[in-house]
Amino acid sequence: MRVFAEQRRSEATERGSEARLSFRRVGASTVIDSAFATSPLRILMPRNHGRAAWAYTSTLGGGLVDGDAIRLRVQVGPGAAAALLSQGQNRVYRSPGGCRSDLSADIEEGGFLALLPDPTVCFAGASYEQKTELRLAPGAAAVAVDVLAAGRSARGERWAFRRYSGELSVRSGERVLVRERLLLDPDHGPLVERLGRFDALCTLLLAGDALREERKALARRIHAEPLPARAAVIEQANEIGGGALVVRIASVSLEDALRAVREHLRFLPDLLGDDPWARRP
Repeated sequence: MRVFAEQRRSEATERGSEARLSFRRVGASTVIDSAFATSPLRILMPRNHGRAAWAYTSTLGGGLVDGDAIRLRVQVGPGAAAALLSQGQNRVYRSPGGCRSDLSADIEEGGFLALLPDPTVCFAGASYEQKTELRLAPGAAAVAVDVLAAGRSARGERWAFRRYSGELSVRSGERVLVRERLLLDPDHGPLVERLGRFDALCTLLLAGDALREERKALARRIHAEPLPARAAVIEQANEIGGGALVVRIASVSLEDALRAVREHLRFLPDLLGDDPWARRP
C-alpha cells in the first residue's frame, strides 16, 4: 500500500486541502499516474485488481472539523477505468463556521469512473456543503453514489445537524445532463418532522452511453417493483435525456439503503475486475 500525503502546515493548508489524482491506461490495465494531497486529506492506493485502478480517500482525525475545505480534482485518461472510494464514513463534526468538500472529475474518451464513497454522517451542530461535478468526454461513463445518514441516532443526534447542502452536476461534452441540489436546513422546518421515519437518503447516478443497457435494466426493475404501504425503502428512477439515470432512495435504515445500492450496482465487479464493497485498504 502507498500513501501520498503532504503534511506541510502553511497558511494555505490551514484554509483548505488541495488534492489531485489522475489515472492512465497502460496496456489492458489502469494505473495511478499521479497523486497529491495536503492535510487533512490523504489518498491511499492499494494494489490494483482487474483492469481498474483503485484509490481511497481518508481524513486525518477521522472526519471534518470546523473550517475544513477539501478540493479534489480527478482525471481519468482515455480508456482508463478507476474506482474512487473512502476508507470510512465521511464524519462531519460540530462546525459553527461550516465545512465543505468539492470534487470535480474529467473522464476522457472511453474512460470510466466509479465514485463510491461511504455515507456522510453529520453530527449535531454540523454544517456541511458538498459539490460534485463530473465532466464526460464522448464515450466516457460514470457511476456515482451519495448517501446521507441521519446522524448518530444512538446518541440522540437524529437529523440534528445545522445545515446540509449537496450539489451534483454532470456534463457530457457541451451538454448538461444533470444539475441538482439537495438542501436540508432546519430554518425551513424541523428536519425530524420533515424526514419522518427515514434515516438515510441516497442518490445513485449512472451516466454515459457505455452504461445504456445497465440504465435501462435498472429503471425497468425499479418501475416494476410494487410499493407496499410504509415500505422500508422507497425508490424513484428518472431517465434524463437518454444520457443518464438518477435513482433517489429514502430508507428507514442506513443498512437498507446500502443494501439497495449494492443490489442496483451488481454489474460493477465485472467492469472493475473486483468487488468494490469487499475490499478495504
